[in-house]
Amino acid sequence: MAFDQIKLEILQLLTDMQNQPEDKHEIYLSVKEKLNQMKATGMPLPDDLVKLEHELEEEFASDQRGGQ
Repeated sequence: MAFDQIKLEILQLLTDMQNQPEDKHEIYLSVKEKLNQMKATGMPLPDDLVKLEHELEEEFASDQRGGQ
C-alpha cells in the first residue's frame, strides 16, 4: 500500500475519532494497525502520529487501571 493511501486512511481515522468519540478505542486500534503497516514496509513514521499513538495507549491503560 502506498504511503499516500495509508496517510489518507489515517487522516480519515482521526476525523472519525473526533466525530465519534465513543468509538475512540476501535479507531486507536486502527491507527496502530496502519502505523504497523508503515513500519513493515519501511516507511517513515510521522512523529505526530507516533506521539498520538503513545498518548492514546497511555489513556486506555489508565482507563483499564481505573476500572479494575
